[in-house]
Amino acid sequence: MPITVKQLADFCGAVIKGGDPSASIYSASDITSAQSGQVTQLTSSKYSKYIEHSAATACFIAESFTGENIPAHMALLVCSDPEISFIKAVELLHPARVYCAHIAPQSVLAASVSLGRDVYIGPYAVIGENTRVDDGSKILANAYLGNNVKIGKNCQIYPYAVIYDDVELGDNVIIHSGAIIGADGFGYKFREGVHVKVPQVGNVVIGNDVEIGANTCVDRGALGSTVIGAGSKIDNLVQIGHNNKVGKGVIMCGHTGVSGSCTIEDYVILAGSAGIADHVTIGRGAVVMARSGVANDIPAGAQVFGSPAKDKKTAYKEQIALSKLPELVKKMKLLEEKIRVLEEGKN
Repeated sequence: MPITVKQLADFCGAVIKGGDPSASIYSASDITSAQSGQVTQLTSSKYSKYIEHSAATACFIAESFTGENIPAHMALLVCSDPEISFIKAVELLHPARVYCAHIAPQSVLAASVSLGRDVYIGPYAVIGENTRVDDGSKILANAYLGNNVKIGKNCQIYPYAVIYDDVELGDNVIIHSGAIIGADGFGYKFREGVHVKVPQVGNVVIGNDVEIGANTCVDRGALGSTVIGAGSKIDNLVQIGHNNKVGKGVIMCGHTGVSGSCTIEDYVILAGSAGIADHVTIGRGAVVMARSGVANDIPAGAQVFGSPAKDKKTAYKEQIALSKLPELVKKMKLLEEKIRVLEEGKN
């Protein structure tokens, strides 16, 4: 259902500047493609060039915005944090699907399953013995929950996610399709030409408000627990090995791989394709930049880059020096030729 620019501004706590407050807003879009009836945002100066010819009906901007050439039809929604205001607008204009309490007759539930209030169980979902699904949680079609699993309140498990035995989820956890939580950790001992499997009998414990992306794998502990702290966000295609301790508010971007028995402290950022060796500690608030390889402990607050990862500034200086290497080689050859000519002249 559309809303007016004024209604949207009131909802998001913004002040209207220009445009038509009574104009209708149907949906949200980015600044490069927004059309009439849509709201957009401008939060970076590098996108300012798009606003002059934008057909968007409204645009969220910061209070400090000083742009020019604003189209006459566009209402500027001035606010202190346009990114958060735009998120609120998107949630209002594009509401998430609502799953009412329901247990599909095609689902398979063990006799000892315990369900809270207002739980949704989709078709062909499978839930094992002694598993608890708490109030308001949604287990969508074809998801699998093993034995002795604990699912907190208001969780959402998407289709084809697999949660092995003994896994524990807090409240408001989202597990996307294809994710596998609690598979065996990768542990072997090499004896007499054979890789002997180390039994993996621990579990995975996931805190409140965690989101785990599609096709991500979180391995169970060998003996204890692999832990993901509250508020952490794990992207698609991430591998988290056994016995890792991941703190609160951690960000792991796609294709990151964390070997076993690491400690990733609160609010660490692991950028895309970062690789972390086993038994490493990454300190609170540290940033491991994209495609970096970490083999040693990283102190709190550090920003590292490269493989092996080192302080970002040092790594950048090395990259600049390497880029100059061909020119240095060329100069070296010229100097060698001059020396050769001089030596021949002396003889």
